[in-house]
Amino acid sequence: MLNKTHKSYTVKEATVKLMQFCAYRDRSHKEVEEKLKEMNMIPAAQEQIIIKLMQENFLNEERFARSFVRGKFRIKKWGRIKIKQELKLKDISSPIIKIALTEIDKDDYLSTLHEVAEKKSKLIKESNPFKKKKKLADHLLRRGYEASLVYEITDNYIS
Repeated sequence: MLNKTHKSYTVKEATVKLMQFCAYRDRSHKEVEEKLKEMNMIPAAQEQIIIKLMQENFLNEERFARSFVRGKFRIKKWGRIKIKQELKLKDISSPIIKIALTEIDKDDYLSTLHEVAEKKSKLIKESNPFKKKKKLADHLLRRGYEASLVYEITDNYIS
């Protein structure tokens, strides 16, 4: 069925739909804009709806960024670099990214890095300590941890 028919929305209907979309979880402006484009809303209507969502506090870029940072760090155990890259992909501004990264406590960050390193080091089946260290370091770098921290701690987990 190639000929898809799109439902058309009034500004009011679209606003209500987007309020529900934003209430489910915090969203970035980019996600809201994409949703409005999917709904075939004209640019003037998109702008009107986005302004309304911001006024009613359904759309708040800083709140979204803070929540994103907390989730990716606590649940996925990502490092600051990967979190920052993902936020940039979502068109979050650098000042807001900087503010959002303050959600990560320094001590929690280091203990999480050690936890991830310890868990991974136990899974690496490699007898050569240099290769094992490289595999562990590569894994931690892919997770978005800073190279200086990674290379500082990898020796602790290679036996």
